[in-house]
Amino acid sequence: MSLRWGIVTAGNISHDFVNALNSYPDKGDQVIVAVAARDKGRAEAFAKLHNIEKAYGSYQELAANKDINVVYIGAINPDHYPITKFFLEHGKHILCEKPFALNLRQSESLIKLAKQKNLFLMEAIWSRFSPAYIDLEKDIAAGKLGDVKFVEGNFGLDYGDSERMKHRELGGSAILDIGIYLLHLAQFVFKDEPSKVTVSGSLYSSGVDESETVILDYPGGRRAVLNSHTRLTLHNKATIYGTKGRVTLEDPFHFPEKVTTVDGNTKEYVQHTTTLPTNYGNDAGLAYQTLEVARCIKQGLIESPRMPHKDTLLLAKLMTDIRHQVGARFDADDEQYP
Repeated sequence: MSLRWGIVTAGNISHDFVNALNSYPDKGDQVIVAVAARDKGRAEAFAKLHNIEKAYGSYQELAANKDINVVYIGAINPDHYPITKFFLEHGKHILCEKPFALNLRQSESLIKLAKQKNLFLMEAIWSRFSPAYIDLEKDIAAGKLGDVKFVEGNFGLDYGDSERMKHRELGGSAILDIGIYLLHLAQFVFKDEPSKVTVSGSLYSSGVDESETVILDYPGGRRAVLNSHTRLTLHNKATIYGTKGRVTLEDPFHFPEKVTTVDGNTKEYVQHTTTLPTNYGNDAGLAYQTLEVARCIKQGLIESPRMPHKDTLLLAKLMTDIRHQVGARFDADDEQYP
């Protein structure tokens, strides 16, 4: 069964996703069939740029295309829940950009629906499919770091006057936009749910979280200290410390090209060359997660063993808690979902 993609929205991240997949030499029988946007002109321009056969000015048209079996959703944060719900109800498998939804309740609702429909659903945490993260996981499992006790990481970007970042109605949030990668790393390393979450942060005048320092305490004296910021560009690296040594994921840690290994050497990870320029750093790596989507769907799975639903739910739980601790709330946080 070939994997036939529909792309929802024609923005920057969708551009990079399509560019990465189309350029990847070992994508197998994956094909991008159509793109949909609310502005048909944007969809048509996107389709022309990426050599996609069909462009739609509505999501309903894409949902009605029976030639499409999986949909990539690259919409802004508040649209993730309603768009994912819509396409699940129309029988499509889904890869949804991070954050999966605005909060835990929305995430639980979508996963429940996917199970009811027997459809594959995955959050697009592309870091988890990075060759560097796969090697890190192997090194930890092999005991090369000893007992891992501490993780520290920074992710800060100066978003300037970005409207999307500052406004609640656009889903702006430091923890949802970039802090999620820090939380993901801590969970990727420690696996367990934290026993304590301590947060200090600051807000934009709109009430959106601008920055956070998050301390996650885990059983057995393990800890992660994580800093996210949308007003400052930080040294965006992360270090994992064990009783036998440390590994540093060099900037950008969330999809690194270089890793300082436990023996002090530098290991480099070379990505494939994309046909078109990307909007964000190292986005050629977005192709790796599509290989997992294809593998899972062809095996009849509704979730990825490598990025399972329980991990998405824990991330959603942590991010909701962190936002609320610093006083950042969405209207959606007060809603109930089926």
